[in-house]
Amino acid sequence: MTTELGLETGVNFDRDRVAQQVADLVRDGVYIGTSSWKYHGWRGLLYTDDFYFGRSGFSDQRFLKYCLREYATVFKTVCVDAAYYRFPEPDQLKEMMELVPDDFRFALKATDTITIKTFPALPRFGTRAGKPNPDFLNASLFTDHFLRVCEPFKEKISVIIFEFSRFHHSDYTRGKQFVEQLDGFLSQLPRGWNYGVEIRNETFLHPDYFDVLEKYNATHVFNSWTEMPPLIDQFNWYHGWVRQDLIVARFLLKPGRSYEEAVKAFSPYRQIRDPYPEGREAVIRIIQYCKAEPGKRRAFLYVNNRFEGNALQTIAHVLNKVCPLHGTGTSSKSIMTESLF
Repeated sequence: MTTELGLETGVNFDRDRVAQQVADLVRDGVYIGTSSWKYHGWRGLLYTDDFYFGRSGFSDQRFLKYCLREYATVFKTVCVDAAYYRFPEPDQLKEMMELVPDDFRFALKATDTITIKTFPALPRFGTRAGKPNPDFLNASLFTDHFLRVCEPFKEKISVIIFEFSRFHHSDYTRGKQFVEQLDGFLSQLPRGWNYGVEIRNETFLHPDYFDVLEKYNATHVFNSWTEMPPLIDQFNWYHGWVRQDLIVARFLLKPGRSYEEAVKAFSPYRQIRDPYPEGREAVIRIIQYCKAEPGKRRAFLYVNNRFEGNALQTIAHVLNKVCPLHGTGTSSKSIMTESLF
């Protein structure tokens, strides 16, 4: 299927082909995956309905509990968005970790209790909506309620991402104020973890910000988002300022498009609806940058359904550009047959 511009919208997603391409990239230190994984729109593409049928037909509960295991037969990493909304529970993390092989890697978003300065006026925040957050950048709270829970699973956690929503003038009159608070926060965190910082104020991309990240060996998270410059520009301008052995990028939204607009236009995420060639080029550019010097750096790249409409097909398109196949690999479906239940 194509648009009037001739750009692909219904890119084929071949599970076995993608699984082999993903494995090839991992050998070069590049991990590519998606933001979250529990999407019913991926049934028939990534997920095989037969694995989730019970006595009464398709079991949604079974699907939500086990689909990560099928996901991990194709991809080697995923970004866990759920950790952003509540502190992780030990049993939930343990169950999640046991569903994937030892070489699988998770990126975890730090819980928003740590990264929201003023609670938005949204129903989920209840009586806190519109009020300052007393636990903003509370290093002790983060260490006690996030890191300690994650400690038993450290080997499978690639990076912890501190996602900061766009700050307003009422939050900071100058970006330097944020950088000073970020400095104090990072100085209190235990070493030995990979920390990534994702900001959504273009004017905060200042040498002082990157100096603080370098000071604590944290990395900037490149992000494609509503009010940020195109990610290809971010990477071209700033990639020399980030931690060179660890590159993290999240392909979330096309600049200029809001989250709500993307949800309305793309749900239930069955296929690409609005191709974004410049966005795909950014993914390709980062992969090529890492492949140019295999072993020198690792990259963790996460594509969201709201980037083009279907993250699986976006990834398939990118991999076909950068990972030509030679021969065939092990069938991911046959692996599932042996290991799912």
